[in-house]
Amino acid sequence: MKILIISDTHGLDAYVAAALDREWPIDALLHLGDSQEDEEEFAEVLAGENIPIYMVKGNCDYFVDYPPARIIELAGHKILMAHGHGYYVNFGTRDLVADAQANGCDITMYGHTHRPEIDESIEDLLILNPGSLAYPRQKGRQKSYMIMELEEGKKPEVELKFL
Repeated sequence: MKILIISDTHGLDAYVAAALDREWPIDALLHLGDSQEDEEEFAEVLAGENIPIYMVKGNCDYFVDYPPARIIELAGHKILMAHGHGYYVNFGTRDLVADAQANGCDITMYGHTHRPEIDESIEDLLILNPGSLAYPRQKGRQKSYMIMELEEGKKPEVELKFL
């Protein structure tokens, strides 16, 4: 299962479309908040393709009714999605990790910092941040996203990509 993971797009759909064009076909899209769009508007970027979209609410998503965090299951993996501001991720991922572990998740992912991260330092938990497709803040400031390949019973494969 090929999954596109994005965050902090802030309504700049041209960058989402560019990532989709590069990675198509995908099996699911995960957006980690600050889309600044509702799901119908965001689905239009997919040009009517019938793939599942999972979204959470970011601190700049004022007019959408998404949960601030949610747990989904894909290909036998339990994933905690969050924007991150409610977990104070600017100061580290301790609270996010604790919630993921308390809920039996093997993957957790967040946005908010606009800095990509792949952290495998905690046994049995993969921590991901795809960065931002709109306003990157890491050194070099490249717009970023992730592709994750999931297969039941196998370790997730994740690749950080740049536009």
